[in-house]
Amino acid sequence: MATTIRLQRQGKKKAAIYHVVIADSRSARNGKFIEKLGTFNPNVNPPAVILDFNRALYWTKTGAEPSDAVRTILSTAGVLMKKHLDGGVTKGALTQEQADAKFTAWLEGKNSTNDKTAKSLSSAKADAKKKALEAEKAVSAAKAQAIAAKLAAAEAPAATEEVASAEVTTTEDVAAEQVVVAEEVAAEQAVVAEEVAAEVTPEAPTAEAPAAQ
Repeated sequence: MATTIRLQRQGKKKAAIYHVVIADSRSARNGKFIEKLGTFNPNVNPPAVILDFNRALYWTKTGAEPSDAVRTILSTAGVLMKKHLDGGVTKGALTQEQADAKFTAWLEGKNSTNDKTAKSLSSAKADAKKKALEAEKAVSAAKAQAIAAKLAAAEAPAATEEVASAEVTTTEDVAAEQVVVAEEVAAEQAVVAEEVAAEVTPEAPTAEAPAAQ
């Protein structure tokens, strides 16, 4: 029986996860399978892979043919590298100790690369978050300035009306005071004129009685 290692779709629409399964190459994609080897979740960054390493290695050694997507997963997990080194041991090109040392060095290099990638992604996320926060602050400041400008424009006519009203009131008060002062001055002038006229007017001569004859 020809076997294949492939992905079997699970999960929700637009948020699918996949089971890594061993199945008959003639069976339907989501049909019966022989064994489940792990899961693959592409909805996170980097994609999450949970894999039974030893069982995946066993099936690749027994001739199970991986699909293109599964081949990438097995390569990333080191299954294909381990198979290659074990093949060298079987042929006598390497000792088991040499093969194990090479695989350990490969894993360390892979883990170092993964750590750098994770740090780079984390830094990129932090930068994106910082830029988004700065953009949000800029938008808030622009909105605050627009609101302040509207309030100032609304308050300006009211202030102008108050000043104009105060000026009218002041003008009316000054005019009224001037009228009162003018009336008082006119009254005083009239009194002074009467007094002056009384002093200047001569007294009328007294008529003398005619002498007796």
